[in-house]
Amino acid sequence: MSAHALREVRDDAVRTLGLAGVPTPEADAELLIGHVLGLSRGGVQAKAIAGAVLGLDDYLRVAEAVDRRAAREPLQHITGRAAFRSLELAVGPGVFVPRPETELVAQLAIDTLLAVASPEPAAIDLGTGSGAIALSLASEVPHARVWAVENSPRAFIWARQNAREQDLPNLRLVFADLAEALPELDGGLDVVVSNPPYIPLGAIPRDPEVRLHDPEAALYGGEDGLDVVRALSVRARALLRPGGTLVLEHAEQQGAAIRALLAADGWRAAATHRDLTGRDRATTALR
Repeated sequence: MSAHALREVRDDAVRTLGLAGVPTPEADAELLIGHVLGLSRGGVQAKAIAGAVLGLDDYLRVAEAVDRRAAREPLQHITGRAAFRSLELAVGPGVFVPRPETELVAQLAIDTLLAVASPEPAAIDLGTGSGAIALSLASEVPHARVWAVENSPRAFIWARQNAREQDLPNLRLVFADLAEALPELDGGLDVVVSNPPYIPLGAIPRDPEVRLHDPEAALYGGEDGLDVVRALSVRARALLRPGGTLVLEHAEQQGAAIRALLAADGWRAAATHRDLTGRDRATTALR
C-alpha cells in the first residue's frame, strides 16, 4: 500500500505518543506531521478533515519522527526549531531548549528596557544558550544595545546560527564565562538578565526530555542550585549602573533564598514574580 490517509496517520501518532507518556500527544503529532509536510498545525488538521493521503516517503518520515518522539527525544530536536515569543529559533543537541515560562523573564527585561529614559538603553543576557532572551530583547527593543554571553562551545554554535538568522544590528554575541564577561561594560548597563542553571545536584528532572537531552551545564547549579546565581549577583552588580535592574529565572521554591542572597550582596527591592501558571518564576532586584 503506497498511500495512507492523513487522518489515520495522525490518530495513530496521537495514540503512540500518548502510550509513551508524551504530555501533549495531539499537539506533538500534528506538529511532527506538519514538520514533514511543511504545514502548520491548522494546515494538518484541515488536510486531515479534507481526506488527504500521504505518499510512502512522507508516511515513513512521519513514522520515524513519531518513533523518535515516543522515545522522548524533545520535539524541538526532531523539528530543529523552537518557538519563543515572536521568534523561531534553531535548536538541537548541546543547547537548552527554550521554555514558554522563560518568555515572562524576557518580558520583565523588555519592560524594564523600554522604561529606561536613555535613547540607547543597554542590556546583557548572561548564559544565553540558544540566544532566546537576548534576541527577544534586541528585536523587541530595537533602540537598545544588547550583548549575549555563552561559554558552552556547543550552545554557542546554536546562538550564532540564531543571531545570523535574525540579523539584528544591535546584538553582539560573545563567547565568554558569565562570571567574568565583558569588564569593559562595567557600570554602564541598564539590565542584566539570565536564565541560569538552577537545579540542585540531587534533584533529577522528571521529564526524560530534560534529563536525557538538555545539556547538564544548563541544568545543574551546584549543591543547592544557586552556585551560578551567586556568581551572577556579583557580576551583575559590577555591570549595572546605579539603579539598573537584574532579572533572574529560577525554580518555584527558590524565590525566598534568592531574595535573601541578593539582599546580602547589597541589592535593593528584590521581588519575585509569578509565571502564567501561578508559580514563582523570576526575581528582579535593583543595583
